[in-house]
Amino acid sequence: MSSHTILRIAAPHVSLQNQFAKELGISKILAQILINRKIITAAQAEKFLKPSIADLFSPHLFTDMPKAISLVKKAEANNEKVMVFGDYDVDGITSTVLLKNRLEAIGLVVLHHIPHRITEGYGLNQDIVDFAVKNHVKLMVTADCGITNHKEIEALRRANIDVIITDHHEPQNSNLPGASCIINPKVKHSTYPYRELAGVGVAYKFAQGLSGSLLPDDLDLVTLGTIADSVPLTGENRIIAKEGLLRLPETKRWGLRAIIENAGIENKKFNSTYVSFIIAPRLNAAGRISSAEVSLKLLMSRSEAEAQNLSRELEQLNRQRQKIEGKILEEAEQLINAQVNFKDHKVIVIAKEDWHQGVLGIVASKLADRFYRPAIVISLSEELCKGSARSIKNFHLFNALLDCKELLNSFGGHAHAAGLLITKDNIDDFRKSINRLASDRLTLEDLLPSKDIDLEISFAELNEGLVKELELLEPFGMENPEPLFYTRSLKLKGEIQLLNRGTLKFWATDGATTWQVIAFGMSGLRESLLQAEFFDLIYTPKIDSWRREESIILEAKDIFFK
Repeated sequence: MSSHTILRIAAPHVSLQNQFAKELGISKILAQILINRKIITAAQAEKFLKPSIADLFSPHLFTDMPKAISLVKKAEANNEKVMVFGDYDVDGITSTVLLKNRLEAIGLVVLHHIPHRITEGYGLNQDIVDFAVKNHVKLMVTADCGITNHKEIEALRRANIDVIITDHHEPQNSNLPGASCIINPKVKHSTYPYRELAGVGVAYKFAQGLSGSLLPDDLDLVTLGTIADSVPLTGENRIIAKEGLLRLPETKRWGLRAIIENAGIENKKFNSTYVSFIIAPRLNAAGRISSAEVSLKLLMSRSEAEAQNLSRELEQLNRQRQKIEGKILEEAEQLINAQVNFKDHKVIVIAKEDWHQGVLGIVASKLADRFYRPAIVISLSEELCKGSARSIKNFHLFNALLDCKELLNSFGGHAHAAGLLITKDNIDDFRKSINRLASDRLTLEDLLPSKDIDLEISFAELNEGLVKELELLEPFGMENPEPLFYTRSLKLKGEIQLLNRGTLKFWATDGATTWQVIAFGMSGLRESLLQAEFFDLIYTPKIDSWRREESIILEAKDIFFK
């Protein structure tokens, strides 16, 4: 628990609570949580609680969709070769698999390529242009990339190769690449109603347009890329994630079945945590440590034996990734302790030789979480140095990099995550420049950890019916976090159990009602709990089904001592 944590307890909206409760037949507690998610009408609330694949927008709302479809039909009519070019993360891999499968289903000959993270880097490159020309490709389709590849797309077009960009990244300026057509909800001229789709969400829309179908059987892939890419789980993304999570346990893809089995999560009720912390890291491991082709082959496996072999290879790569990541994280923290003055540095910028480029993003994310400020981690080399950046709530990372672009060789990304290339000589100036921007754009409060509390309640208000009702809010993710409750003046009851990985398990009571609490990674608070007369608890209530007996358990998120 941080003594500097800012608590923001949502103001109750009683009239809307009553309206939602009456019209939808839900509890006032669930009603208030929906209000906290900026849902202000009963109709919006009903759509949120009961997302339906039928509510997805038509793919034809993309301005360039008709032209993109006509280019595919032209390739089909002329028996022309097509190439899908993707990215090496889960979003890019699933996008590539989805588009390759859909184009092959039409009868096209489809080549594909996912670049090697270290030797090729992100996005199109001249070697791919040369490869496409040499192999007589007539249509290039990008997946989760392309919006910043002006030079390469110009070269493809000069070679009379049509280019369809499917991407969701922010364009760097108003000048878009000269592609034949662009399907990206973030470009200025886009007429698509929802702009937060993941790359695989955009690819899914293109596949829908090509097929004239909703393609529900592809939602297992689409939900993987959507959840793994940490896009907001609102609107269409919520529909995709909810529907896809229902389908994942029953997936017909040998590769996904192998991952699920080897991870020991078969026969489970899937939620976003299974994707974020179990499936996605394994699929990402190949692109981080070796080649993402391993993950792509796994997702396209045609036999159980092939899928099992590839899944076991991913398990090994993931364990290797964890070791490398742990070592770099330790070194990064040592550098921060030695070099970063938090009074002057609102953005952490650290660099070191021999840091494996494949795990820079994970390390940056952990540093941003730990120190609660934007973090940029750079692997030094004699030529161009590669960096990954992760941000915090009120600092738009992409815009900040855009304002520092004269010091960068290239960059791309979103508000909260980005990648960059920079020369070694420019790193110090970049550190100063982005920190000057941060000084203007971030307040002291922005740099303090905060928690948005949905409701302050008493223990007596909790029951199994309510906790099960809260499951209607799933899947949880960005802009739809797990509900947080706050209860004051509790006392410890009985002994404290110390479990694996620094976890505490104990009973808390308000004098009238008692619930069990589990506190992951909070073993350091054991003595404080034993000595405290009273404490306040921030938590998410869950149903604990251990040994097939259901009971409520409170997952502690923070503990404040009196």
